[in-house]
Amino acid sequence: MTIGLIGKKIGMTREFFDSGNSIPVTVLSIEKGRIIDIITKEKRGYDAIQVGFGKIKSSKLTKQMKGFFAKKSTEPKRILREFRVDNVSEFKEGNEIGLELFKDQKFVDITSKTIGKGFAGVMKKYNFSGLRASHGVSVSHRAHGSTGQNQDPGKVFKGKKMAGHMGDKIRTIQNLEIIKSDLENNLMYVKGSVPGSKNSMVLIQQKAKTNNKKTTIEKIEELKSKADTSTTKAKTSSKKSKETSAVKPDKPTAKTEKKEVKK
Repeated sequence: MTIGLIGKKIGMTREFFDSGNSIPVTVLSIEKGRIIDIITKEKRGYDAIQVGFGKIKSSKLTKQMKGFFAKKSTEPKRILREFRVDNVSEFKEGNEIGLELFKDQKFVDITSKTIGKGFAGVMKKYNFSGLRASHGVSVSHRAHGSTGQNQDPGKVFKGKKMAGHMGDKIRTIQNLEIIKSDLENNLMYVKGSVPGSKNSMVLIQQKAKTNNKKTTIEKIEELKSKADTSTTKAKTSSKKSKETSAVKPDKPTAKTEKKEVKK
């Protein structure tokens, strides 16, 4: 697990580039986290840091949590999250972690709870084709068909695709591109499908998988360079054609040849 930040999904907008391209982005409001506790192998058998996010009134805390924050001499935090690290000595209690954590990162992994869709049928949930819409199929056009077997085994196996609750599950979308980071306002502009509805909490972490994907800016620059090379080639070819036409002598016509012969 890599160190991450917790933010809020605000909504969507679009970002314009100098080339004129516009890209749809999701705006995330990032909260600065404070390192509350450092966990070592001697304590629990692994190295990690405990980071707190968000503000909460002390009146809403339990006595145990009030004592915990008083012992650490920090303001109460709404969310506590552990992140395992390789070297604990790099971190100190009380230090803050912000957007500078993703300064050199181009892609991130975002985890959140997906939008709840309520009770859904198999056609919406699993993309079933449904039954025929012909004569004889009465009030079962969107049914999923048979579910169980005969006397042997005489039961419905676990994991059978059936109608039920859809969405409202924790999911991680990997390798989402960071288009822009606003350090002053603690905003991150991400391209791609960020899970969750508006105002939902999201966990942003460094990418877990290595990828060879090109960023949007790199793609735009490549297209621009290709266009420039094609225009230069066209200009050079037109110049060469003009030069060759200027160098070629005028061919004598048939009339001028006849006049010269008569003379």
